[in-house]
Amino acid sequence: MVNLMDAYALGAVPPYNMLLGGKLVASLIRSQDVVDTFQAKYHDSVGVISGQTKHAKLVAVTTTSALGRSSLYNRLKIERQPIFSPIGSTSGWGHFHISDELFDDLREHLRSVGHPYADSHGYGQGPNYRLRLIRKALGLLGLDPDMAKHGLVREVFFCSLASNALQFLRGDHKRARYDRLPTVAQMGEAAKARWVIPRAERMPEFRAWRSEQFLRELDGTDVHLKRKRSEQVG
Repeated sequence: MVNLMDAYALGAVPPYNMLLGGKLVASLIRSQDVVDTFQAKYHDSVGVISGQTKHAKLVAVTTTSALGRSSLYNRLKIERQPIFSPIGSTSGWGHFHISDELFDDLREHLRSVGHPYADSHGYGQGPNYRLRLIRKALGLLGLDPDMAKHGLVREVFFCSLASNALQFLRGDHKRARYDRLPTVAQMGEAAKARWVIPRAERMPEFRAWRSEQFLRELDGTDVHLKRKRSEQVG
């Protein structure tokens, strides 16, 4: 696992999303710069649990779609080279449908009964702290812990950076092998030519975008979220 990263938040904000900027950002992942930056930061890192030096090498990056089938990652290619490949789907577990206020209430309940999950959120204390806490609290309250299953399937994607990424991760190969990867600058130019410039020519509306619109959209989203949370609490 130390040889993998997950692109947890990936995309483009307005007006760049209008120009398929998300595809450009996703394309940059498969670059030599990402491998080199990972190497510089994590190669000599020490495991929190094991206390051992990991000698980590980034051989692949994973990511998931926001909801259902992804228009961002599917068929994402530069010069016939796939960037991300679909490898399956999630089963629909998560906690985004549990509001922060409700989560805090569940956490306080665990504290009131002295359960260690209330504050066991340090690295190495188990996977996905919020999901563990929610399921445990629901069970103690006599509710179905499977309420944490929202049922919204997400596609899972895999970006190989080493040519033998799968064999290396399985332990079949002892050394990661890297073909010549493009730099961020090279990949950025290729992505602009492939998506951004053609979209800008077809849809010039992005030129009318102003920063004030971004702030208004954020305010509108904030109001919408507060309304939804009040409905959930009520």
